[in-house]
Amino acid sequence: MKTYKYLLLLIGLSVTGCSDLVEEPKGLLAPEGFFQTTEDIQTAINATYAHAYNEQIWGRKLSNALMLRSDMAAFRPTGSTARRVEMDTHTITDDNEMVYDPWNRIYRGIAAANEAIAGAALVDVPDAEKNPVVAQAYFMRAFYYFHLVRLFGEVPYLTEPVTATTAEAQAKINKTSAEDVYKGIIKDLEFAEAHLPNTQPARSLPSAGAAKSYLALVYLTKGDWQDAYDKAKEVINNKAAYDYELDSDFQNLFNADVIDASKEPIFALDYNNVEASDNAYDQVAPMTGIRNNYRFGAGNGGWAQVVPEIKVFNDWPAGDYRRAVSFDDKAVFFGDHDSNEDTPDEAYEVNYTEFGTADGSVHEQALARPFIAKYYRFPGTFARGAVRATSHNPSMMRYAEVLLIAAEAAVEIGNQQDAVTYVNLVRARARAGGSWANDYSNTSVPADISGTVTVNDVLEERRYELAFECKRWYDIARRKIGAQAFGPNGLEVRPEFSDADYLTPIPNTEIDSNPNLE
Repeated sequence: MKTYKYLLLLIGLSVTGCSDLVEEPKGLLAPEGFFQTTEDIQTAINATYAHAYNEQIWGRKLSNALMLRSDMAAFRPTGSTARRVEMDTHTITDDNEMVYDPWNRIYRGIAAANEAIAGAALVDVPDAEKNPVVAQAYFMRAFYYFHLVRLFGEVPYLTEPVTATTAEAQAKINKTSAEDVYKGIIKDLEFAEAHLPNTQPARSLPSAGAAKSYLALVYLTKGDWQDAYDKAKEVINNKAAYDYELDSDFQNLFNADVIDASKEPIFALDYNNVEASDNAYDQVAPMTGIRNNYRFGAGNGGWAQVVPEIKVFNDWPAGDYRRAVSFDDKAVFFGDHDSNEDTPDEAYEVNYTEFGTADGSVHEQALARPFIAKYYRFPGTFARGAVRATSHNPSMMRYAEVLLIAAEAAVEIGNQQDAVTYVNLVRARARAGGSWANDYSNTSVPADISGTVTVNDVLEERRYELAFECKRWYDIARRKIGAQAFGPNGLEVRPEFSDADYLTPIPNTEIDSNPNLE
């Protein structure tokens, strides 16, 4: 993936949400005066990507919320930030900023997509030239709505620019049924599938393969098993055309220095050369990293806010290379380790069982448990102090997930042969090990599945393969397995979990300004 720099749309196009229908315009140029060429359409589309980078979505707020709501991660127990505690304990209130910030930012991304689509209609060029460009906006609109409908269920479904700011105009905005939102998502992805090229200069630009892959996941989420299987198979059978393949080394997928050369990412967010512009930078690394850890260089470490459930680590087969990549169970701290005033400060390594103890970590926030290593171990050249920003381009979808989508759908339609094949392809890559921990190379863990594959087998494989990649909560919600996941035998025990917890409350500020959303 080559570095792809995006320009923010700083002209007078309205970027709208539901509670704040139009932002203060930055200029006076009307859409009719701006949209003249396909390059103008692309400039408008670039604004849709920029919102996803923002800390209110993938930079921190939404990504962290999805991890905390799952059964694999928890908020650092010594902390007291109410908004994160609510996410972790499923006691989410409608004034939680990890709810309303993503809501508002996602709708701004949707508004930017709507502006680009509407503006494209003003460009007088043949559809064959215009559609491959505007199809990016359709893809991103589907991307944003797919998050919204899984989080909130019924939401306002807006497909045209909103220009009026009056209370009367706002009162016309109503919730749309989840089924109709899904119909819109599928329609947008089908347009993208039909018009996007098979490959793009960067994986941060959606391709036809990305549209097919998301269609497969949308169908899987809806329980349309045959459609999910068929669409995933289209990707698998044409992987050469789309330039997809499993990376030979699982660690490469989380190494900012090499990820751009990998063929596994299908759609990614590009944080290269995006720094502190409207909070558009990656903060997942510091949120998950070990506080005061010098293992990967001075100044690295993190804020230790989102940590793994200890049972996730303990129950994960120790021979699985993905476990070594996903966690850090050691850290290097710097200071007076033995409390001897005659001994100068020095670097010392400790096991996770010593984190937070008098003889271990020098910081109370380094809890006695392993930490999530996928995002801060190899943060790239763009990393800053405490890896507050990184060059890591997180995959929103990668080829391994397509294989597991096909496997899960295959189980549901009774195709055991394909289910076994696709799960074992993912497992074989894990067995091959890689550069991070050579002692994991060519092990027998995880062993191939033989015999019958169950839905639970595939869900467990997704849990290992996609650990801490913000997928697990959506799996729990779409399969309605919260009672088991948070039950007495679950990875995280939350006996008060109820079916109401599958959906997120709509922000109270939205309901106050528009009772139709209550």
